[in-house]
Amino acid sequence: MAETSKTVVVTQIGSPIGRRSDQRATLIGLGLNKMNRTRELEDTPAVRGMIDKIAHLVRVEDV
Repeated sequence: MAETSKTVVVTQIGSPIGRRSDQRATLIGLGLNKMNRTRELEDTPAVRGMIDKIAHLVRVEDV
C-alpha cells in the first residue's frame, strides 16, 4: 500500500513586474511564471516556505 502525500494547488494571481528578484526566482522555483498558471505541488516544509515568501502573489488550495 503506497502512501499518498498531501499536495497543494498553487495559482499565480499577482504579476512579478516590479517585484524583487528573489520573489521572481521563487515564482520560477515553484513552476509559475505567468499569470493564472496553476501547479500541483507536494506539501513539504520547503514548498510552504516558498509560498509564504510570495503569499501576496499566489492563491493556495489544499488538496
